[in-house]
Amino acid sequence: MDLATFSDYLLQLAIMAGQSVLLLVSLLIFIAYCLLADRKIWAAIQLRRGPNVVGPFGLFQSFADLLKFVLKEPVIPSGANKGVFLLAPLVTCVLGLAAWAVVPVAEGWVIADINVGILYIFAISSLGVYGVIMGGWASNSKYAFLGALRSAAQMVSYEVSIGFVIITVLLCVGSLNLSAIVEAQNGAYGLLNWYWLPLFPMFVIFFISALAETNRPPFDLPEAESELVAGFMVEYGSTPYMMFMLGEYAAIMTMCALTTILFLGGWLPPFPFAPFTWLPGIFWFVVKVFGVFFMFAAVKGFVPRYRYDQLMRLGWKVFLPISLAMVVIVAGVIQFMGWAP
Repeated sequence: MDLATFSDYLLQLAIMAGQSVLLLVSLLIFIAYCLLADRKIWAAIQLRRGPNVVGPFGLFQSFADLLKFVLKEPVIPSGANKGVFLLAPLVTCVLGLAAWAVVPVAEGWVIADINVGILYIFAISSLGVYGVIMGGWASNSKYAFLGALRSAAQMVSYEVSIGFVIITVLLCVGSLNLSAIVEAQNGAYGLLNWYWLPLFPMFVIFFISALAETNRPPFDLPEAESELVAGFMVEYGSTPYMMFMLGEYAAIMTMCALTTILFLGGWLPPFPFAPFTWLPGIFWFVVKVFGVFFMFAAVKGFVPRYRYDQLMRLGWKVFLPISLAMVVIVAGVIQFMGWAP
């Protein structure tokens, strides 16, 4: 390798590092305000005000909570496996943020535009269960361990239906590249060309499965207060607890982004004409992601919590047969009509 080639390599490496830092900082700020929005939306549903003291309209509440968590002393149970206990939240947080490396937030705005981007996200989200299991086991607590087992079973169960939903979209697109999935929804009819319409049952299944995958209400059984105190995180406090919550909300944002890319046209405007086309793609992507997150937050306020047997029955006896049947139906229609991409 000559000097010029090595210099170009270092320059590309520096550019990619700068892009990664910019993405992480933007993502963390976005998560901070989505966390505030989650509390505000839930408060509005219950006719409460929510955070409104720290900063104008409570806009600095998430940063005050960050400062509180960072300055508190972490407490590690005497019987815990300290190495695994501290590693578990780090694993959860890193995996939650790493999934965004392949997410295109606008045309050409992606850290790694790889051809197997959807498989990368699916693999990263599947690995998230290891942080949960590590945290529950290392705590040396029956409550935490039982919560970890529940969470692991729940996440694995709904990953199956999510996988079949993704397959139906891939059959329509013919590519595993996330940017290609968005471009395949670009058409003259705007939002009517997006996959939420022809694949509406899969859109609903994906949204509900994403709630269960990320332990959001009404599927937050691993941390149901009346049964398991606080689930696998019951022994955690201060910064390790904050990292668990950060990883959880990063995973929620990933699922919102994936919903936007697979079914809602990604960065595409809802109507392919002015003035909608005057706005940049990043604007439409953020609006759609926040719209999906709004539904995540609203469901928390008006849907009652499932029992655990109801949760597992819904995943294995309802969503799995429906999603598997839809894969066969979509593949058959595409083959019969000659619509193969």
